[in-house]
Amino acid sequence: MTDAPVIVMLHEGLGSLALWKDFPRDLAATAGLPVIAYSRFGYGDSEAPPPYAALEMHRREALEVLPELLQHLEISRPILFGHSDGASIALIYAGAAPKAISGLVLLAPHVFVEDMCLTSISRAKETYLASDMRQKLRRYHADPDCAFWLWNNVWLDEAFQGWNIEHVLPRIECPVLAIQGQDDEYGTMAQLDRIARGIPQVEQLRLDHCRHSPHRDRPVAVLRATAGWMRQHPGMIIGAPLASDLSPCCGAS
Repeated sequence: MTDAPVIVMLHEGLGSLALWKDFPRDLAATAGLPVIAYSRFGYGDSEAPPPYAALEMHRREALEVLPELLQHLEISRPILFGHSDGASIALIYAGAAPKAISGLVLLAPHVFVEDMCLTSISRAKETYLASDMRQKLRRYHADPDCAFWLWNNVWLDEAFQGWNIEHVLPRIECPVLAIQGQDDEYGTMAQLDRIARGIPQVEQLRLDHCRHSPHRDRPVAVLRATAGWMRQHPGMIIGAPLASDLSPCCGAS
């Protein structure tokens, strides 16, 4: 395994490798580090996962799939860059293996279930059934039905309503950068408040004019914040230009 810093990206519940678009390239250029992004089981061109209960989804991705991937790629002590469900997976892994992580960048993370999140996910279900959303998702997923219901069914499962991962936070030892949009339709700033309460080393960025996808709504702000945060911590070696030197549309959809 290599101890050289590597950024590993974990996408959101309806995301995939393709849905990151140009952002991994821009992140690599800004950080001066290798960036690895992949589609989780059921998303993009990846095969469907084996059946599991709703409460097992994040845990299995964090404690089974991600460690196997890192071992296969011979990566140790990565910087995990997670969005939404991907951020939750990153938190669980960092709590289970605190010495195995160099840092966490969390975009719109979830550590507990909020009513407004469930309302937005219920609306997404209605939209999926009544619109051309399925066809749009086909651009990014080989099986859009698998991708959509894998995400939607987990969050709307009655057993998932009490899901909470705050207990893993005190075990996390690495520096954390937590970013959330003020207009996030899937979560409030209470998510960042809980993370800051549970983890000693947390830097927060709360973005105006930003919804649930900061890397799409405010890409330059995310890149600049990530670069600045990495420069503050030993081992996060970067040698690329600041994101302020990039075009304002860098990474935008």
